[in-house]
Amino acid sequence: MQIQDLPYPDPGVPDARSGPRFLWWLGRNQLGGQLKALAWGLLHFVSVSALPFCVGLAVQAVVDRSGTRLALTGLLMALCGTGIAVGDTFLHRTAVTNWITAAARIQQLLARKAAQLGSALTRRVAAGEVVAVSTGDVEKIGWFVEAVSRFTAAALTVVVVCVGLVVYQPALGVMVAVGLPVVALAVLPLLPRATRRADFQREKAGRATELASDTVAGLRVLRGIGGEDLFLDRYRRASQEVRHAAVRSARMWSLISAIQVLLPGLLLIAVVRHGIDLAHQGRITVGELVTVYSAVMVLSYPLRHFEEIAMAYSFSRPSARRAARVLSLERATDTAGAREAQLPGGDLYDPATGLLAPSGRFTAVVCGDPDAAGRLAERLGGHPAEAGVSVLLGGVPLDELPLESARTAVLVQDKDPVLLSGSLRELLDVPASGDVRAEAALAAAQCGDVLEALAQGSLDAADPMDARITERGRSLSGGQRQRLALARSLITDPEILVLDEPTSAVDSHTEARIAEGVRHLRTGRTTVVFTSSPLLLDRADRVVLVHEGEVAAVGVHRELVHTEPRYRAVVTRETEDETAALRGVPDHHEAARRGVLEEIEESA
Repeated sequence: MQIQDLPYPDPGVPDARSGPRFLWWLGRNQLGGQLKALAWGLLHFVSVSALPFCVGLAVQAVVDRSGTRLALTGLLMALCGTGIAVGDTFLHRTAVTNWITAAARIQQLLARKAAQLGSALTRRVAAGEVVAVSTGDVEKIGWFVEAVSRFTAAALTVVVVCVGLVVYQPALGVMVAVGLPVVALAVLPLLPRATRRADFQREKAGRATELASDTVAGLRVLRGIGGEDLFLDRYRRASQEVRHAAVRSARMWSLISAIQVLLPGLLLIAVVRHGIDLAHQGRITVGELVTVYSAVMVLSYPLRHFEEIAMAYSFSRPSARRAARVLSLERATDTAGAREAQLPGGDLYDPATGLLAPSGRFTAVVCGDPDAAGRLAERLGGHPAEAGVSVLLGGVPLDELPLESARTAVLVQDKDPVLLSGSLRELLDVPASGDVRAEAALAAAQCGDVLEALAQGSLDAADPMDARITERGRSLSGGQRQRLALARSLITDPEILVLDEPTSAVDSHTEARIAEGVRHLRTGRTTVVFTSSPLLLDRADRVVLVHEGEVAAVGVHRELVHTEPRYRAVVTRETEDETAALRGVPDHHEAARRGVLEEIEESA
């Protein structure tokens, strides 16, 4: 896989049972690139390690006054130089390709998992953790994948050079062959502690990222309630904890680096000292001593990759564990489905609560618990995060359909829809039936003032549709974001549209116009709205009260508000004292009682 061929047609099914298993799976899927990098790495490192032999041969040729051998040695050095240049160039190219393709594979896996889980993802994993995995953790994992091939090439080169030294000059070669493994493995006792400190640092950094993401996402609300300074102080403390953890981790790695410099230096001193004694005894020539000395010096270069792979693994292991935790999340149902792909039609029915949304009707659902309403809305879309009885669409269980088919049949807009950055035209460019134009959807959602605000904020856009929307629509008010999200859902024009509190941040006058616009635009289509707004409820064909997980009442708004106390308590925000007072009104004061109810309804 080359960079220009990205993205992957299929990133594969990861082994997310643990962090090391995920790294192993990723390495196996990058095997072709790893072998290429290994080949170029061997060419580079072997060429570098061959230079000492060339230098030794050249020195001996000068001592022996042999011009022919000196010329041949010069040609051999030129060949080594070419191998170093070519090997280093293509090693870097293939290693970076491995890094980028591995990171791209992980990001595709994360994107696919986010699409499968939908809104359930942020309920099971903090949004900040998902951000941390898709940014910093991906970089750390890519670093390890990229470093593996260089380390393997360096390790093989060290073995080849040790064997060559033993054959070339056994007296010194054996000393180098014994000393190099000791130098390379001397830091192993320190690695567990360094790894623990790196894990702790990554946990602190991940927590700080989560806190920053959540703070930025709720910054508008925090400013409204005066909690901005409190959360900034929390992030400041979390940031300091990350700094302290990073310093402790850096101290350990600096100690490891110092040992990696000290021990090769001591080995070099011992080899030179022993070599001088052997030269004085006449057992080795000057050229052989120079060769062994140069070889030990050059070997410090590939030995540095032992430290790099240790650092890369230590930093990538917690990142891989976090990525595996996100990728291991699954829906309670099989997203592939047990049935063939189809788009069933008919009534939408939830056996768990008894909720029925007749085909082609505007049904409003009142639920006193917002969290329960959100879970019910998700269940109506099929393949919910929690296991349970499947919702039926025309008698067909949605959970048995492929996830794509279920989402095509039923579109669920949750209470906190996300607006991606880009132009308004790009925001509204969604899969749709083609029967609803953007102008009609924007008009039904009462987005006229939103278009004016976007046009004023984008001086370079002549058409409001080309105006830019910032990330998550942060430059817009809560009501403006809700209306744009509603317009996007209306353009899609699904057979069944489920809206969870679509107008909770909109003023009553705009809400009344939205209710009329949605009802008109969705004529003949099934629409289910979770709301407690009297303005929306009054325009619904059918109102259903869900109380404690079951349907408690069915009717129209004007009827239920007078006959159903539980419904009235949710819709009018009536307190228990007011309910008790109204219940205590004698029957001969029925007219007064109705007047009080009407006043409460109007005030709501």
